[in-house]
Amino acid sequence: MAITIQNHELQVTLKALGATMTSITDSQGVEYLWQGDPTYWGGQAPILFPICGSVRNDCVIYRPAQAPHFTGIIPRHGFVRHKTFDYDYISDSSVRFTIKSSEETLINYPYRFSLEITYTLRNKSIAITYIVKNLESEKNMPYAIGAHPGFNCPLFEKEVFSDYYLEFEQFETCTIPESFPDTGLLDLQARHPFLENQKQLSLNHALFEKDAITLDQLRSKTVYLKSRNHAKGIQLDFDDFENLILWTSNNGGPFLALEPWSSLSTSIEESDILEDKQNIVRLNPKQSKQHSIRITIL
Repeated sequence: MAITIQNHELQVTLKALGATMTSITDSQGVEYLWQGDPTYWGGQAPILFPICGSVRNDCVIYRPAQAPHFTGIIPRHGFVRHKTFDYDYISDSSVRFTIKSSEETLINYPYRFSLEITYTLRNKSIAITYIVKNLESEKNMPYAIGAHPGFNCPLFEKEVFSDYYLEFEQFETCTIPESFPDTGLLDLQARHPFLENQKQLSLNHALFEKDAITLDQLRSKTVYLKSRNHAKGIQLDFDDFENLILWTSNNGGPFLALEPWSSLSTSIEESDILEDKQNIVRLNPKQSKQHSIRITIL
């Protein structure tokens, strides 16, 4: 069943499976969210938890001090995107989704948790808040969380992907790590020049021929997706996230995913111990942590 929130500027449709958005339209009826054509990518805006990206062979090891020593199987981007959430409307313009750990999730992720995701419309913005709670009484809970919204690029039929560009809030100079699309892993030590004192990145499909682009050195916490042909576009604010991933399918997908992640795929020099991953969040027993992003329609 479709779940809809709206105000005078926006209408957003969501579904309980994965607590994910399925449509973002403005007052003129323009669709901004990628509609999931499986020719390119069947997804739309999945929630990533308790990992972002990939771990080696989909396996993680838990420290004996934190849990019985065993290996868990966690697929790329985690498992909540495949789970059905409970939900309740807060108002016409806000909805809250919740999910808790289960006997099934405990088999491979041995932590009792709750995840609450709230979508709230404010004028032309969608505020998305993720609250993670560690329900364990005695052990810390390691996790990562991320968003993976894909946006139509181009927005209109007579445009092409290369009519668009990204604009960062600050001038950026950064390198990006080597990536291995077959495994989803990274080499954070082997890096390639990418941005050189620039605020804009012109988009073309050649950028994504090999894999996604991992921006783990940005100073900016706001990025804009803009067209050279008109003023419509997207603003993404991601103050609570360390990394921004850029991705589209390597067969010329007419979309761009802008993905704030708290942590990255496993780097080849890292172990398989989840607690030891770079930027992993370690949440104390009975504590909660909030992460937020904001999507604004320009």
